[in-house]
Amino acid sequence: MRFAKGHGTENDFVILLDPEGSGGLTAGLTARLCDRRAGIGADGVLRAVRAAASGIAGRANGGPEAAGGAGGPEWFMDYRNADGSVAEMCGNGIRVFARYLVRHGLADGPEFTVATRSGPRLIRMCTDGGVSVGMGAVAVLGPGSAVIDGQTYPGLRVSVGNPHLACLVEGPLAAFGLSRPPGLDPGQFPEGGNVELVRVTGPRSVAMRVHERGSGETRSCGTGAVAAAAAAATANGHGGNGLAGDTWQVTVPGGTLGVTLDAGGAWLTGPAVIVAEGELDPSWLARPGLFHHDHGDMAHPAPVLP
Repeated sequence: MRFAKGHGTENDFVILLDPEGSGGLTAGLTARLCDRRAGIGADGVLRAVRAAASGIAGRANGGPEAAGGAGGPEWFMDYRNADGSVAEMCGNGIRVFARYLVRHGLADGPEFTVATRSGPRLIRMCTDGGVSVGMGAVAVLGPGSAVIDGQTYPGLRVSVGNPHLACLVEGPLAAFGLSRPPGLDPGQFPEGGNVELVRVTGPRSVAMRVHERGSGETRSCGTGAVAAAAAAATANGHGGNGLAGDTWQVTVPGGTLGVTLDAGGAWLTGPAVIVAEGELDPSWLARPGLFHHDHGDMAHPAPVLP
């Protein structure tokens, strides 16, 4: 089984190419791939499956076109968190996913669409080497709170296709402990959520740290950057739902992302780098229980073969 390793502002991923959706990617295999000591090491796994073969793409995106029919996306991004759990969307991941497709001649730039569990996402390959992605609708849902190191912090609940709580805070972000998952109200976040600590640093700039559901604290989160910008814009009175046509600079531990907010959603722009490609050792793959027939997720499950 061949793999690639890539990152977007140091939010890193293992990429697997499975065009026909022939394999059931288990939580166990995902976690082993993402293990930073015994595996390749990553915040998550991106599996490239043709949309027509994925089964789930058509259901998630609303019809046969999205499942690889005429005019629909050709590729579906099957994203898994580091613990093996399935996620709806990944803003940094989809940029790395797009870079991989273009690098291997599997997609033609400068624009194309990728199917995700949150719906189709338009990709634009930038002339400066970056990648922009249309993030779809961004909804500021109202107040919420998170418990971090025993203290409660208010925030705004934001949906970017996946759930976020963006907490605007004062003081150095390094002072906050994010080694453990923040406590969230299960009534507001029945499937868990991502928590961003956001400090406003200028008229349209923020700094952010994030604890991602299923991955822990990461160096960057693309959907989290969008949530942070939307929350900051809302707090500044820029529109009823924080979308004001502004471009925000979001600084994360792994670099800088650009978020453009408008009434129709948001655009996320930043680097996307393929670091290496290689082949997994067959003896490492032979460990029992790494693969199974994943009937609940793929249309054509079968054991993945090296």
